[in-house]
Amino acid sequence: MSIREWPQQEKPREKLLVKGAQSLSDAELLAIFLRTGIAGTSAIALGRQLLAKFGSLRGILELDERVFCQQAGLGSAKYAQLQGALELSRRHLLETLCRENALTSASLSRRYVSSCLRSRKREVFLCLFLDSQHRVLAQEELFEGTIDGAMVHPREVLDRALHYRAAAVIFAHNHPSGVAEPSDADISITRRLKSALQLVDIRTLDHLIVGDAEVTSLAERGML
Repeated sequence: MSIREWPQQEKPREKLLVKGAQSLSDAELLAIFLRTGIAGTSAIALGRQLLAKFGSLRGILELDERVFCQQAGLGSAKYAQLQGALELSRRHLLETLCRENALTSASLSRRYVSSCLRSRKREVFLCLFLDSQHRVLAQEELFEGTIDGAMVHPREVLDRALHYRAAAVIFAHNHPSGVAEPSDADISITRRLKSALQLVDIRTLDHLIVGDAEVTSLAERGML
């Protein structure tokens, strides 16, 4: 039986409209994205096959373009659509963070930096520039390095902070190894950056280390 023949209340799109997106299974959400299946396979069945093959929604969402386009029922148009949806989600998180206090919205800050950095294959250093109310003015990826580390230059961080007239900053970078434990180098560069920014009265609020399954706060660890 095709999805068109299902009872109205069981069709993924109609179910979402009536009960909300949170009521849908991972396969049903994928079916809405896929829109159609392939010969002999409904969109939901195709979604289940993809979940079984790649283990989770995250496994599918983080496929590179070549592997993604090799899957039956997918292709470059779907890949572009998916990447656009992911970027919309990130920008929505950033706009929400811009309206709120980044310190009191710590979980939102972690979700945002994780969405930006978790799947990156190379180490990337990101900075959130904040106003005096700790609302986000802007964010920039300032440095990108090899899988072993990024070269972070205090002069460039200071220059960008002054450009935005920031009153405070939050740093974040990923560990491509997936382990969110701060290294001695992470602690050292954080303290160097903090000292440089203190000279012009800009506060360093936190440095977040993004791993595969968690985000570690140096402020919470007492390492700033």
